[in-house]
Amino acid sequence: MGSVYPVEHQVLVVDDDPTVSDVVRRYLEQSGCRVRLAADGSAALAAVAAERPDLVVLDVMMPGLDGLEVCRRLRRDVPDLPVVMLTALGEEADRVLGLEIGADDYVTKPFSPRELVLRIRSVLRRAGAVAPDPAVAAQLTDGDLIADTARRVASLRGEALPLTVREFDLLEFLLRNPGRAWSRTDLLKRVWGWQIGDHSTVTVHVRRLREKVEDDPASPRRIRTVWGIGYRYEPEDPAR
Repeated sequence: MGSVYPVEHQVLVVDDDPTVSDVVRRYLEQSGCRVRLAADGSAALAAVAAERPDLVVLDVMMPGLDGLEVCRRLRRDVPDLPVVMLTALGEEADRVLGLEIGADDYVTKPFSPRELVLRIRSVLRRAGAVAPDPAVAAQLTDGDLIADTARRVASLRGEALPLTVREFDLLEFLLRNPGRAWSRTDLLKRVWGWQIGDHSTVTVHVRRLREKVEDDPASPRRIRTVWGIGYRYEPEDPAR
């Protein structure tokens, strides 16, 4: 496998199964990442506090602090830290809850290490670990909502929005493509880059994004539901 990332990108792998951790570590190191390991949730939080990584790979099922609680605390303390969760095959409730808490992506066990590396590469790229294309970098504005795609930061009424990697991706896509209805399949392909995936991933991220950009998430004005299809972004700024 050739190098994918510059060596300085660091990934924290959190899993209580040493076999899984070792396999993930070897594939990530072959891809050019530096890897640290943590065997439980407490060790993971301590590792992040000691030296913030570029991304955390986080198993859900662990003794003590499980992955869901670790993700919840990471989102509270470092909301822009990318998190990819590992979930047991068939545990849909855990996957949905992980996305609701703020995981950027998930991979189900048993998994292909190569697929995991590709998912991590995608999230790192979107997080800005790879420099954005200056040809498309721009500040997107809709009234009092601003998304700076070069710095990957967003604000509403001058207040910074604590968006995860995928939430920012979704907001950017919708701001760039207002007025059109997009199905969940469309959004999985265009925002996540997945040809096949769980539609609940989109549903949860739309719900979380509405909570941050809508005055009343239960009656959204910007991110509208198009029944039987998906979602449509309606700009509040009539000049758009």
